[in-house]
Amino acid sequence: MNILDRMKGNAIVVPGVYDALSAKIAESLGFDVIFQSGYSVSASVLGLPDYGLLNASEVIERARYIASSVKIPLIVDIDTGYGNALTVRRIVRELENAGAKGIFLEDQLWPKRCGHMQGKQVISRGEYIQKLRAALDARSSEEFIVVARTDALEPLGIDEAIDRANEYANIGADLVFIEAPRSVEEMARICREVRAPLVANMIEGGKTPLLSIDELEAMGFRFILYPLTAIFAAAYAMRDALTLLKSRNDTRSIMGRLIVFNEFNRLVGLDDMRSLEERYR
Repeated sequence: MNILDRMKGNAIVVPGVYDALSAKIAESLGFDVIFQSGYSVSASVLGLPDYGLLNASEVIERARYIASSVKIPLIVDIDTGYGNALTVRRIVRELENAGAKGIFLEDQLWPKRCGHMQGKQVISRGEYIQKLRAALDARSSEEFIVVARTDALEPLGIDEAIDRANEYANIGADLVFIEAPRSVEEMARICREVRAPLVANMIEGGKTPLLSIDELEAMGFRFILYPLTAIFAAAYAMRDALTLLKSRNDTRSIMGRLIVFNEFNRLVGLDDMRSLEERYR
C-alpha cells in the first residue's frame, strides 16, 4: 500500500530520522513511514543548525543509507531543492534511484533556515511553481509523493500562505504543508480553507502549539510529522548518560537505561549477518 492510500483511513504519524539506526528503530516499533529531517541531518552530520548548510550530495547520500536499511517508505526533506528547477529534477531522480519514496520541497529563499526560526523569506510563487512542476515531472512513479511546503505565513501572512497552499495543490502536489502556524485558530483555519491533504508539523518547543494526534486528526490533518523528536531524545539521553559517566566513572548505575550489547546487535541485524556468513562459508 502506498503512502497516499495509507492516509485514506486514519491520519498517518511520521517520525523524523537522521541515520540508518534511527530508521531501524522506527521501523522496529511499527511506524509505516519515516521522514529524513534536514534539521536532524544537519545537526548529526555537521553538528550545525538547520541554516542552509547541507548540500544536495550530503542529503542524497544519507537517504541512500537510510532507504537501504529499512523496508518502510522514506520521505526526504530537500529544503528548497538546492538551486533551480533543473536541480530539483536531478535530485528527485537521484532520490528515487536511491530508494526514497517522496520529498518535501519548500518555497523559502536560499539559504533557508528552520521553519520555526526568525527571519525567513520566500521566493515568488512563479519561481516555486517551476520547481514543483520539475519535481512532479521527474518522478517515474506516482507512488513517489511530492509535498509542497510554504513558509509564507511569517513574512507575508496567513492569507498568502493559504493562497499559495491551494495553488500548489492545484499544480499537483500530493500534500501541502503550511509551516509554523502560531495558534490553534490558525491551524483550524488552514484545515478549513486549504483544499488538499495537509501536513501538521509538531516540534517540541517550536512555534506551533503541540497538540495530540487525536486533536490534529479531528482538525483535519492527514500527515502528522514529528521531525525532531528522535534527535531531541537521542541528544538528551546521550548527554544524560555521558554526564553520569563523567561524574561517576562507571556505567553500572545506568544499565537499565541502555540498549546493551546483545540487544543492540539484534537491532542492527547481527543474526542476519551470521546466517549469511554461514551460507557463504
